[in-house]
Amino acid sequence: MARRIEATSAMLLVTYRDDEVGPLHPLAVVLGDLAGCPAQARYDLEPLSRSALARLAAGGPHDPAALHAITGGNPFFVTEVLAAPEPGMPATVREAVIGRLGRLPPRAREVVEAAAVAGPSAPIELLGAVVTDAERVVDEVLAAGVLEEAEATRLAFRHELARAAVLDCIPSIRRRRLHALLLSALRASTAGPAPDLSRLAYHADEAGDAEAVLAYAPAAAAHASGLGAHREAAAQFARALRHAGAAPTEQRATLLEGHAFASYMTGLVPDAIESWDAAGRLRHALGDTLREGDDLRWCSYMLWLLSRNREARERGIEAVRLLECGGPTLELGRAHVNVAEQASFDCDMPTTADHAERAVDVGRHIGDAGLVLRARFHAAIATVLSEDRGWEALEEVWRQAAAQDLVEHAGMFGPVISAVAMVHRDFRRAREYDERAVAFCRDYDLDMFLDYLRGARAMGLVHQGAWDEAAEAASAVLPLRSLPPVSRIFPLLALALVRARRGDPEVRPLLDEAATLGEPSDLVRMGPVWEARAEAAWLAGDDAAAVAEASRGMPAPGQGRDPWVVGACARWIRLAGGKPPTGPAAGPFALELNGDWAAAAEAWQRLGCPYDAALARLAGDAEAVAAAVAAFDALGAPAAVFRGRIRLKELGVRLGTRGPRATTRAHQYGLTAREQEIAGLLREGLSGPDIAARLFITPKTADHHVTAILRKLGAHSRTEALRKLDSP
Repeated sequence: MARRIEATSAMLLVTYRDDEVGPLHPLAVVLGDLAGCPAQARYDLEPLSRSALARLAAGGPHDPAALHAITGGNPFFVTEVLAAPEPGMPATVREAVIGRLGRLPPRAREVVEAAAVAGPSAPIELLGAVVTDAERVVDEVLAAGVLEEAEATRLAFRHELARAAVLDCIPSIRRRRLHALLLSALRASTAGPAPDLSRLAYHADEAGDAEAVLAYAPAAAAHASGLGAHREAAAQFARALRHAGAAPTEQRATLLEGHAFASYMTGLVPDAIESWDAAGRLRHALGDTLREGDDLRWCSYMLWLLSRNREARERGIEAVRLLECGGPTLELGRAHVNVAEQASFDCDMPTTADHAERAVDVGRHIGDAGLVLRARFHAAIATVLSEDRGWEALEEVWRQAAAQDLVEHAGMFGPVISAVAMVHRDFRRAREYDERAVAFCRDYDLDMFLDYLRGARAMGLVHQGAWDEAAEAASAVLPLRSLPPVSRIFPLLALALVRARRGDPEVRPLLDEAATLGEPSDLVRMGPVWEARAEAAWLAGDDAAAVAEASRGMPAPGQGRDPWVVGACARWIRLAGGKPPTGPAAGPFALELNGDWAAAAEAWQRLGCPYDAALARLAGDAEAVAAAVAAFDALGAPAAVFRGRIRLKELGVRLGTRGPRATTRAHQYGLTAREQEIAGLLREGLSGPDIAARLFITPKTADHHVTAILRKLGAHSRTEALRKLDSP
C-alpha cells in the first residue's frame, strides 16, 4: 500500500505501541521499508505534561505531581486512575499490565517480578543474582516494553504504576522470598565503603528479617538525619520499631527517642509525644533518671506546641526537679530552657529571666554553645514581646546558631522572629527573616517550622491588604495533616478574616476551630484569635459580641502582655462602642486609643496597612469617614463599607453624598469600574480563568469580582446578571 498510495485518493492510518516493537519484532521490517516513503507523515504521541495533568485532575482528590510521578504521563494510566471510583490500583490498569506480562516466557516474567520487588530501577547484575539466566532474557523483556534501560547496566519500569501492578499480582509468599534473595544479594555485593542502608533496611523489612532490620534501619535513620532528611529518618526509625518487640529495653528506648525527634522535626508532633512518653517509661524502668528527665522535658515541649500549656508547664517543672539531683548536665540545662521558653511566650519576664540565666550557667559550665544560645534567645524574645525592643539580640543569636550548624535551634529561631515581626507589623523585618528562614528550613527538611512560617506569612498578607495572596497561602497550609495546632492558628485566622471582610460565607467554622487551639489565657497565641473574632462580630453588626470577644484578649491583673496584641483587642472594644481597660498598647493602636485618629491613620499607611488606616479614620470627621468608606470599597470589604456608612449617618451625612467613587455612584447597580470591566468580559462569554488572563489577575480575584457583581445585582447566575445589566 505504501508503494501505491500516492496514486490513490486513499489515506491509511496506522497506529502501534512503539514500546512493544523491538528490533526483532516483525513490524520493525515494515517500518524500515516505510522510512523512504515520501507520502508518509509520522506523529509521535508524547506523554501528558504536568500542566495537562493539573487540568485533568482539577477539583479531584489527586495531587497532579504525585499522579505524574506514578503514571509518567501515560494517558491510559492517567485516565484510568482519575476514573477509578476508589483509591488504589484500578482494575483496568492491573489487567493491562498482567496481560502484557502474560505474553512473556516464564524466565522473563521472573526477571520482571524481581525488578518490581527491587524497586523503581535495578542493576541487571543484581537481578542475575536472584533469577537464573536473567542476563540472557533481558532482550525479551525490553522488546516486550515492560522494562526499559535506565542506564547501561540498569533496568527500570516505564511507569511506577506498572511496577505497582506487577507487585500487586505477585503472591505474598513469593514476594517475601524475593525480598530475602535481594537482601542476600545486596549484602554480598555491598562490601564496599558505602552500602545502601535504606535499601537493605527496606528488603529486610519486607522479608520479615527482624535481626537485619534492627541492623540496618537505625543506621539508615542516622545517615538520613545527618543529611537533614528527617522524613526519611522518621520512617526508618518507625520501621525498626515494628521489629523491636523482643529487643533489649535500652535499644527500644533509644529507637523511640530517635523516632520522636525525627517526627518532631517533620511536624508530626502527636507521634513525637507518643514516642517520647513511651521512651520515658522505659527509662524509668531502667532507672536512667537522666534520660527519663530529658524525655519528660521533650514531652513538655511537645505538649506546649499543641497548646496544652497547663500540662506542658507541669511536666516541664517536673523535669527540672528530676534532673536537679544530678548536678549541671546538658539535660538539666535543656529543662531550664524549656521552662524559660514557655514563660517567654506568656510574657512572664521574671520566670523567663530566672530559668534562662540558670540555663546559661549550666551551658557555660559544660561548654555547650547551643544551650547558651537557646537560653539567650528566649530571654530576648520575652523582651521583644513585652516591650517591643531587643531585635538586635534576636538577630545575633539566630546568626550564631546558623553559623554553628545548630539546626534545630536555627530552624526554630527564624520563623518565630518572622512571626513576631508580622504581629508587630514590622513587615520589612518579617520579609527578611522569612526569606532566610525558608531557605534554611528547606535545606534541612524542617517542615515543622516551615509550615508555621507559611501560616504567619498568610496573616501578614492580610494585614497588608493582599487578600487574594493571603487566602491562597492559608488554603495551601491548612490541608496538611502534620500541621500542629500552634501552626494552624495563623492560616485559620487569615482565611477567616479575608472571608469576613469580603462578605463570603464559611467564616464561623474557621474562627470556632481557632478558638479551640489554645488555652484562653495564652494571650500571645490566642490574642490574635480574640481579635479576629471581635472583628468578624463587628463586621456582622454584633457590637456586643465584638466587645465580649475582644475583652478575652485583655490581660488579667499582673499577667504579662504583648502591647501589640493588647492594643489590637482594645481597638475593637472601642470601635464596638465599649470602653477598653487602660493598658499598654503599641504602635498606631496607642494613637487610636488616645483619640489621635489622624496620626494613627498616617502611621498605618506608613506601615503598609490600608485596612487598618481606614478603620482609624472611622473615628474622624465626615471627610475622614468618607475616605475610609472609599478605601473599604476599593479593598472589596462590603461589610466595612456598611459600617462606615452607618458612621456617616451618625455624623449627619446623607447617604450617597460621600463614600463610593464617582464611577461607582453613577452605575445603576453600584458596580465599581473594575466590576463594570469584568461584566463586559462576561458578555463576551469569558470564563473566570480567561478573565484572569485578560486582566493579569489571579483566577481567585476574578471569581471574587464575579461574586460581588452577582451580589450587587441580586442574581443567582451569570446569565441572570447579564440579563439585568442589559435590561433598560
